[in-house]
Amino acid sequence: MARTPREYLWILTFAVLVVFAVPWFLWGDGRVVAGLPLWLWWHIGWMCLASGVFYLFTRSAWDRGMGVEA
Repeated sequence: MARTPREYLWILTFAVLVVFAVPWFLWGDGRVVAGLPLWLWWHIGWMCLASGVFYLFTRSAWDRGMGVEA
């Protein structure tokens, strides 16, 4: 089964979500915002973004490759 450009876009999207889930560039940064380290705020925001992307995936491409009609 050949992949469509849309499937490659979802693969790329999830790869970006995984790569930036851990804020490597903020390690060793001691800044604190509202009582929490900045890297923790990044993680909280990133998980909210990942949840939104996963929601969009379930609404648009969840059944891809399963032979199920939407």
